[in-house]
Amino acid sequence: MNPQTVKTSIAGPAGALEIALDAPAGTPRGVAVIAHPHPLFGGTMDNKVVQTMARAFVQCGWTAVRFNFRGVGGSAGTHDEGRGELDDLLAVVAHAAPLPQDGQPAPLLALAGFSFGAYVTTHAFERLHTSRAIDKLVLVGTSVSRSVAAPVDAAAHLKTLVLHGEQDDTVLLQDVLDWARPQALPVTVVPGGGHFFHGQLPLLKNLVIRHLSSSVPT
Repeated sequence: MNPQTVKTSIAGPAGALEIALDAPAGTPRGVAVIAHPHPLFGGTMDNKVVQTMARAFVQCGWTAVRFNFRGVGGSAGTHDEGRGELDDLLAVVAHAAPLPQDGQPAPLLALAGFSFGAYVTTHAFERLHTSRAIDKLVLVGTSVSRSVAAPVDAAAHLKTLVLHGEQDDTVLLQDVLDWARPQALPVTVVPGGGHFFHGQLPLLKNLVIRHLSSSVPT
């Protein structure tokens, strides 16, 4: 992503997990963990949409942590249809933004994902949000048709950006609207946008920055 990207590995549920960390200038606002698209279709942490989201987080003062799901790149294990991948994401969160044991405030945490990664991220949010605060949730091109994405708790809707391309032919916009409608969860639609936002990555980045820069009333 840039010369300052730090790549390393951590112990994951199925063996080593490869991670990449990009830190902002100055004291980080918090930690953002970003999940990549489907491993069986070439998805990795170096995907352009994933890197674009990471740049947006770093620009807004967050430490961006990307990682390869099991069986991808330097990560051990084999694809597990989302089940093991959820465990991978939770392991990265526990490593990158651990809950303190001394009564100190927990670090701010954001979760983000693209396509299959967004699907896994919805389930990570569902698992985590009752035990720790999730400051921001960013879901791009969310996969909802191959597997069922988890609903987003209504109390977190103002913290959530669901971004989708109008002409996405990998995950149809109608399917995402059908998932969001029962929740009354807003969806931001990029006119003419495809699944990978070719030619529209600067717009995607700016939409994420706008979301990260907004404050949520309490």
